[in-house]
Amino acid sequence: MLCTVQDFGRRGWFHSGVGVAGAADRGSFALANRLVGNDESAAAIECLIGGLRLETTGPVVMSVTGAPAPITVDGRREAHASVLYLRAGQRLDLGHAAAGMRSYLAVRGGIDVAPVLGSRSRDTLAGIGPEPLRAGDELPVGAAPRGWPTVAVAPVAALTGEPVLARVRLGPRDDWFTRAADLCAGQWQVSTDTDRVGVRLDRVGDGPALVRVDATELPTEGVALGAIQIPPSGQPVVFLADHPITGGYPVVGTVLDADVDLLAQARPGQRVRFRMWAP
Repeated sequence: MLCTVQDFGRRGWFHSGVGVAGAADRGSFALANRLVGNDESAAAIECLIGGLRLETTGPVVMSVTGAPAPITVDGRREAHASVLYLRAGQRLDLGHAAAGMRSYLAVRGGIDVAPVLGSRSRDTLAGIGPEPLRAGDELPVGAAPRGWPTVAVAPVAALTGEPVLARVRLGPRDDWFTRAADLCAGQWQVSTDTDRVGVRLDRVGDGPALVRVDATELPTEGVALGAIQIPPSGQPVVFLADHPITGGYPVVGTVLDADVDLLAQARPGQRVRFRMWAP
């Protein structure tokens, strides 16, 4: 459906109106790189749902993490989050993941496409960085690092369709709502209108709506990764990797950085519950 090259993003360009982008599930991305002996920031492929087929033109070392799409090499089933050694001319296929949204495929040496503003990440909102992958594309691989994989398989927690529990800290505009804490009452559901920019949520059942104190316009202000913005529809949007750096709708709270990766793997229809957090 959508495969892009990602690294840890292009930091330091907010003053020019350019966001960070980078891998949506940073933990899974970093693990894929560690498994093949790369630096954690080496460019890799982020694949939405699955359905990717690659053929090697030389010997390579690969790993697939994140959403557990079935992996085969020349038709032979391989383990998720394991180190894969492929010869020239072999074919790796990713099936479609039954849970989770994004798989990460790392290759030893990293994907060596040309960087843009210091990063090889595709920013789908700004339209900068390498184009999404298409059939027939050939990806260059960088020089192999000196270190070698230290494990054959990494134990990882299984992704499921169970409700995602995300910790949230209210603010900075929680006073723009009559009862901001209602964000944590009941459950929300991931909308089909969700992408790398943000996760849009619909209220489940009879949970209370988030009601604005008034309809005053909010001056444009900066927004962060994990910020929960409330547009006029009342449907919260949790910002992910490709989020804009400013916004004009009030931010009722922010998801803790440690829980953003979980939301990046939440599929349409999956339930989400917010829990109040305080230091």
